[in-house]
Amino acid sequence: MQKIVTNIWYTDGAAQEAAEFYATLFEDAKITGTIPFVEDAHGTPGQAMVVNFELAGQQFTGINGDDSAKHDHAMSLLVNCEDQAEVDRLWDAFLSNGGKEIQCGWIADKWGVNWQVWPSEADRYLGGPDKEGAVRATEAMYGMKKIDLQGIKDAYEGR
Repeated sequence: MQKIVTNIWYTDGAAQEAAEFYATLFEDAKITGTIPFVEDAHGTPGQAMVVNFELAGQQFTGINGDDSAKHDHAMSLLVNCEDQAEVDRLWDAFLSNGGKEIQCGWIADKWGVNWQVWPSEADRYLGGPDKEGAVRATEAMYGMKKIDLQGIKDAYEGR
């Protein structure tokens, strides 16, 4: 059992739908269980109150709650992508499913959960030994919504 599990609050009974969508994004994803609402439990009896799921080896819990809590990008789920193709695939999947671009690799899914879709290789340019190059790469990133790894690399190298 994973010691610390991210719990995500959903409104309008969307936890099951969200977990099913997320499971399409990652090869090794799965829904691991649900707990239904029971009579007099502040929800529709039989509808999932809790949805447990796993993405890339990480356990998550989706809970169907009321609309008293809102998501913002101060807390996000970071997806370290192997390459630009993975960034593009995930970004397009979120957008085509009602997502909203934010900035610097952040994207909010249609339920308001914030994700950072990040090419891991970008770290070597943002924190590279050439400090002026790192500043240029960082400035380039600030101008992006979806991260363009080649654009960050070009900025770092002064091209």
